[in-house]
Amino acid sequence: MKLKKLTLAAGILMAMAGGVAQAEAQPVKNIVLVHGAFVGGAGWRPVYDRLTHDGYKVTLVQEPLTGFPEDVTATRRIIDQQNGPVILVGHSYGGAIITEAGNDSKVVGLVYIAAHALDNGETEAINGKKFPNSAHPFAKSTDGYLTIAPENYHSDFAADLPDAQADFEAHAQMPTNAAVFTANMPDPAWKTKPSWYMVAKADKIINPDLERMYAKRAHSHTVEIAGASHSVYESHPDDVAKLIEQAALHAQP
Repeated sequence: MKLKKLTLAAGILMAMAGGVAQAEAQPVKNIVLVHGAFVGGAGWRPVYDRLTHDGYKVTLVQEPLTGFPEDVTATRRIIDQQNGPVILVGHSYGGAIITEAGNDSKVVGLVYIAAHALDNGETEAINGKKFPNSAHPFAKSTDGYLTIAPENYHSDFAADLPDAQADFEAHAQMPTNAAVFTANMPDPAWKTKPSWYMVAKADKIINPDLERMYAKRAHSHTVEIAGASHSVYESHPDDVAKLIEQAALHAQP
């Protein structure tokens, strides 16, 4: 009788443990996508479609690109709206934004898509000199906003997108305050939050070796996409969505 009771108790404990493990394995459902400089959130549409098809609740940040504090505030505003834990995803300059905004207690994982993952004391401008890119210099307005000259946009930013799409994006740019590229990180979230990183191996805007440095330093789960331009989030949406879903599955609250 004692043996039967012990066996029954052990079975109950195992079932409870299995239930806990199953609960822990449930993926985070809230995904927040943060765009980079020069572009808006619409470029995330292919990734958005795939994630929502798979049952995720996806929200896009439309940061104003008027200054780093304003862009972080815009991102925090969206994080505040989420009901539960969040996977925060940033492309390009959006990586700097999520590195700061990712300190929010709701954020349980960071995903960098060809993005800056700065440390304290670093800026995008400083790191760009250490790891020079292969793009043309940006155009600067009289009031200090940067864009990519339309004739350079396709080759520099979106070489693996169709001509018509790249041409449209070249003429739909969001001018970006040059000051964002000298913003400093007071408290990088990747030091305390798990991260995932996608390296675009043909990136001309951010040197792929700089991307690799960011990923290695943050101990990110890293994938590299051959032939991918800086617009990897548009040209390889299946790979991007897959990486985000891996983060959602493994970054537990």
